[in-house]
Amino acid sequence: MDKMYRVMGFWTGIFSVMFYLGDMPKTSLLFLAQTGFFILLGYLKLSERMYVYVFFVYLTLFFAGFTYWTTFMMTPGGNAH
Repeated sequence: MDKMYRVMGFWTGIFSVMFYLGDMPKTSLLFLAQTGFFILLGYLKLSERMYVYVFFVYLTLFFAGFTYWTTFMMTPGGNAH
């Protein structure tokens, strides 16, 4: 299970680079922080149950933040200028 966190760290690192190259620095920094989080967790050698709990908390925070952002922060209809 610890190897899967390193794999997630690798892919979030790739996304971070792509966001940076796409001129999206805030999103790039967000994914860079996730990369560090996943790589750190990958080397902690926790039990498999603990890794599942950590992933559950991560998903809960992500969905809560995503729901908040899409409900209250996004402009309805987008920026169709």
